[in-house]
Amino acid sequence: METVITSNNFQDILAAPGVLMIDFWAVWCGPCRMLAPRVDEIAGKFAGKAVIAKCNVDDCGDIAEQFGIRNIPTLLFFKDGALVDRSVGLVSVADIEAKLNQLL
Repeated sequence: METVITSNNFQDILAAPGVLMIDFWAVWCGPCRMLAPRVDEIAGKFAGKAVIAKCNVDDCGDIAEQFGIRNIPTLLFFKDGALVDRSVGLVSVADIEAKLNQLL
């Protein structure tokens, strides 16, 4: 299950050690809706190994702005709080898994 990012919990989630992936999305975004089941699948596969989170850009514009999110869906990959990679647009489960496995 994914963690839901809010402006209130973001800093605590980011500060935790380990691997974090954040899916920046919006309800009105067609490609985001297509990516959602893939992110759900990844969350199940990486439970206990990495934190998989979702951040609605309409609810958390401050966070999206902080990371220069201009297009969605965008996936940001963090290791021990540091941004290390990003993917923009619709990506495959295999591509996401490869990025996460590289960070673990």
